[in-house]
Amino acid sequence: MVRLKVIACDVLKREISYLSSISECYVDVVYMPQGLHNTPDILRSELQNQIDLANIGFPYNHFELRPNYDYIILAYGLCSNGIIGLTSERIPLVIPRAHDCITLLLGSQTAYNKNFSESHGGIYWYSRGWIECSTQPGEERYLNVLNNYRETYGEDNAEYLMEMEQGWFKEYSKAVFIDWNCLGNTDYYRSYTKKCAEYLNWEFHELVGDTSFMERLLNGIFLDEEVQVISSGKKTVASFDENIIGVDI
Repeated sequence: MVRLKVIACDVLKREISYLSSISECYVDVVYMPQGLHNTPDILRSELQNQIDLANIGFPYNHFELRPNYDYIILAYGLCSNGIIGLTSERIPLVIPRAHDCITLLLGSQTAYNKNFSESHGGIYWYSRGWIECSTQPGEERYLNVLNNYRETYGEDNAEYLMEMEQGWFKEYSKAVFIDWNCLGNTDYYRSYTKKCAEYLNWEFHELVGDTSFMERLLNGIFLDEEVQVISSGKKTVASFDENIIGVDI
């Protein structure tokens, strides 16, 4: 049986947990805290640490032998270039050709590009993991940030800071919920996204996600157009083309 070490962002926990349970491979997953992409150097350091740990070997020592994982999969995209410069001493790295996790949820970079171009870039994406792991744009986020500013800077300054905080919302016009219908409790996440859209005066849309990309990934099926395999000792680089991820040779 192929042994896969998966290092993933917490926002993909439900999707990866489900697919791991039906994979033909042994899948050992470690989830990293959401938000590390906001500090790419920290994300890079944390991922490298997990890669180094995985290179020690498979965690179960049978007959005094410690076999290797066959592959280390990073369930990340470029993520603010936080995955650039990573290397694995002995075990190949596998990294999706994606800018972020939305490509994984939609099933392909083609699907991501299509939705992005048709919406003229005005989409803010909602998913189970993003709703669970962070406070998404909406009334809840507004009130939480406002109260924090009031406590820290006082009432007058809080109002000014909220104007600055809300400024970037103007770049968006649609709240799009990505639903994997193989997962449960859809009504809650759909309703949450709708309420956020209503509060922000955005359009609400729902897309059915596609499991196929991540399903192949977690079954050890690596297509050149979907992933970059980084052989041991090599480093990840940004390719600045449609491949997104490359190898430092």
